[in-house]
Amino acid sequence: MSRRYPPEFRRKVLDLLKAGRSVAELVRDLEISDQTIYNWRRQELIDTGQMPGVTSADQAELVAARRRIAELAVHRRAAELLKEVVPPKDRYAVIKQMAAEGLPVEVCCRVLQVSASGYYAWRDRPPSALALRQVWLTEQTRAVHLASRGRLSLRSL
Repeated sequence: MSRRYPPEFRRKVLDLLKAGRSVAELVRDLEISDQTIYNWRRQELIDTGQMPGVTSADQAELVAARRRIAELAVHRRAAELLKEVVPPKDRYAVIKQMAAEGLPVEVCCRVLQVSASGYYAWRDRPPSALALRQVWLTEQTRAVHLASRGRLSLRSL
């Protein structure tokens, strides 16, 4: 099982090597494998440009890029599933919420596979007569329900 050592420990081991301590001494005193020390020394040579290879900074960037790619795959799959269930006009409400959270509208539209111009047209369009009527009816229903102290239902009519 591999063990992760803190960067400070690695730095101190490499400094001891430069100071003249042998790998065998360090293995015995610090109870780490000789291969680990050789790997650290080789990586230091790569990082300082004395040997060709992938630097530690480049390796960290690659790991971060792979993580972002994996996250994008999750987002893409979620968008595919959303596309099957939610019609485009209903996705606009999701985009509006994500935009309010600070996400770029263009990216949200691309991921959810709707046009940005369609989103902006939807956002700027006034509510339809049907939507206004539904809001009014909902308010009227709530008012009647509250007036009856929650006892009035459709069955009692």
